[in-house]
Amino acid sequence: MRRHSFIALFALLALTPCAFADTWPAKPIRAVVPFGAGSATDIIPRMVFEQLQTQLGQPIVVENRGGAGGTIGALQVVKSDPDAYTWLVHSSAHTVAPALYPNLQFKAESDLVPMAMIGSVPNVLIISPEKGIKTIQEFVAFGKANPGKLNFASLGVGSAVHMSAERFRVAAGYDAVHIPFKGGAEALSEVIAGRVDYYFCPIATALPHIQAGRLLALAVSSKTRAAQLPNVPTTLEAGFPDSDYTLWVGILGPVGTPKPVIEKLNVEMKKAFETPALKEKLDKIGVQAMPMSAEEFGGLIKAEFKTYGDFVKKTGLKTN
Repeated sequence: MRRHSFIALFALLALTPCAFADTWPAKPIRAVVPFGAGSATDIIPRMVFEQLQTQLGQPIVVENRGGAGGTIGALQVVKSDPDAYTWLVHSSAHTVAPALYPNLQFKAESDLVPMAMIGSVPNVLIISPEKGIKTIQEFVAFGKANPGKLNFASLGVGSAVHMSAERFRVAAGYDAVHIPFKGGAEALSEVIAGRVDYYFCPIATALPHIQAGRLLALAVSSKTRAAQLPNVPTTLEAGFPDSDYTLWVGILGPVGTPKPVIEKLNVEMKKAFETPALKEKLDKIGVQAMPMSAEEFGGLIKAEFKTYGDFVKKTGLKTN
């Protein structure tokens, strides 16, 4: 029955895609975030959607469906109708999923289409000041001198913060124990308390704690320094080649989502980012614009499938 309804819907949209785009959206939009509340992949889109839904004239309802490195929420969107009313608001974790989860019930490379890029945010290596470590060099020296003694938080195997930590760990050459959490808020609390040693946390959620002195920032994972933490070096300039990692956040949809709607969404997104209020909010939490078309977004995703697929093979990274 569902297959027949899908075919009928696809045929309708194929016949009148431009007309459909003219009236879209005519009802609320469901945005599935495949990670827990409080993560950067949750916080950043909510800020953007507050402005975007005003422009579109329909509410954008965020649903958190975390688990399995973002693949549980992604599967829900894959199974939904391609009518542009169900979005997957994902991160760069999307591009490592096929390598880490070979038995996925969907094809990450072809069952989802890129709709719009939101932006990127640096991950920052944070520790409790009580650890007594002051620099990234001291941190790595401790890790090498004490194999397996350090542990680090993430939002699950294959999450963007996990990949950021693994990229750095491999480049720096030390061993550490991975401790996955269901949400960013819980991971942050454990690092602040000192029960977990470190966390490559998105600057958007770590910044208030760094500014308050509850956490110490040792390095950022981006290619360039973060404007909000100008005195904190990048992992690259600290002397660790191939340790950088870009955490992007973007919108994807089920394959078959009408192209005219995707084009309309990108126009509205551009308008949203130009509003002073939203720009100020995003600047404060370190979100960097990544202006690109849906096609360019698709090219980025395709390149990352290979890059991080190769990384998983090289390191032997597994889900258990």
